[in-house]
Amino acid sequence: MPRPILGVTGTQTPPLGVGASPATGVVATADLRARLRTARSSTYMQVIASALDAGGYVDDRSRVAALMQALEKEFPELALASFPRGIVARCYLGEPYEVHTLDLVLGQIITHYKRGQGLPDGLERARSLALHPDYAFVEVYADELRPVRADGAVTVVNAGSSEGL
Repeated sequence: MPRPILGVTGTQTPPLGVGASPATGVVATADLRARLRTARSSTYMQVIASALDAGGYVDDRSRVAALMQALEKEFPELALASFPRGIVARCYLGEPYEVHTLDLVLGQIITHYKRGQGLPDGLERARSLALHPDYAFVEVYADELRPVRADGAVTVVNAGSSEGL
């Protein structure tokens, strides 16, 4: 039987999230990926839906601030740099609009894009997944896409391929 070292047993989880260093609060890369793979809460899903369902070009700072707060609440152990670069979802405004985005890098503004109109800052790679009927929206990270279903379940897609992780 193993002996506890400094009063820590093998069944205890470290503070600040799985794999986090108590001294720094930094989450290890493997643990970060595992954390981001977990299903999204119903509250988070509702905030995303209400933020992205606004019509037209939206420079509503309160709506964007609510979305940023939802991200921070959903992932309290993540640094801001670990948040998605943006979120892409199907647009239901009708023709000619196809998708809408929340670009978290370029100004945090919700924009609706017409069919064939390019999306900025690497968000274009999420367009086809956002249009897929199985997904409510796609979180776009620097090296991965994370399509999220309406029930909050997350799929991981390596941004360099169409193969899931």
